[in-house]
Amino acid sequence: MSIKDIYNAVIEFNKNKVAELVKDEIGRGTDISTILNEGLIAPLDVVGKKFSDGELFIPEMLQSAQTMKEGLEVLRPLLAATESKPKGTIVIGTVKGDQHNIGKNLVVMMLEGAGFRVVDLGVDVETDRFISAALENKAEIVALSALLTTTMPAMESSVAAIKEKGLAVKTIVGGAPVTEEFAQKIGADGYSEDAQGAVELARKLLVA
Repeated sequence: MSIKDIYNAVIEFNKNKVAELVKDEIGRGTDISTILNEGLIAPLDVVGKKFSDGELFIPEMLQSAQTMKEGLEVLRPLLAATESKPKGTIVIGTVKGDQHNIGKNLVVMMLEGAGFRVVDLGVDVETDRFISAALENKAEIVALSALLTTTMPAMESSVAAIKEKGLAVKTIVGGAPVTEEFAQKIGADGYSEDAQGAVELARKLLVA
């Protein structure tokens, strides 16, 4: 048994095996952060890149993310005990009037897999909920999703309201009808066309 076995289990979507492999590695005395970063997060980055390159599709992405979460659940109590801090807090939701969540859920899993604390507000989220959640959770980033062109104005008004409040957060946007040009037009701090890109964008914004 080794970290490589955990890595391979995530790559191969082996949900039934990954938890036991993580427990075995903990029993061997392997550092918790090594198991997390090299065993669970690293393969998800690989899967995300394959998705971006068109080698994998949403079902495979979901399976790998769910497999990673099975292993992560084993580590959570130990991470809490060692006071391992998340890389940052991100509030995410699908904007008002939009009930779509598959893409958002994938982004949530990828962000959690990358070590972020994610507060998922769900779908049909009012602007005030984004703002209150950002304040309550001391978030560094607010991520807004839209799948309908008819809800893009809600995205625009939410980004504007967050900026008007003067919150010390970055706003990122995404979804099928959203483009880089639209993100710039509404004053968002970043845009991603897929889940892996959202992870990379969040990392960059929190370093900046």
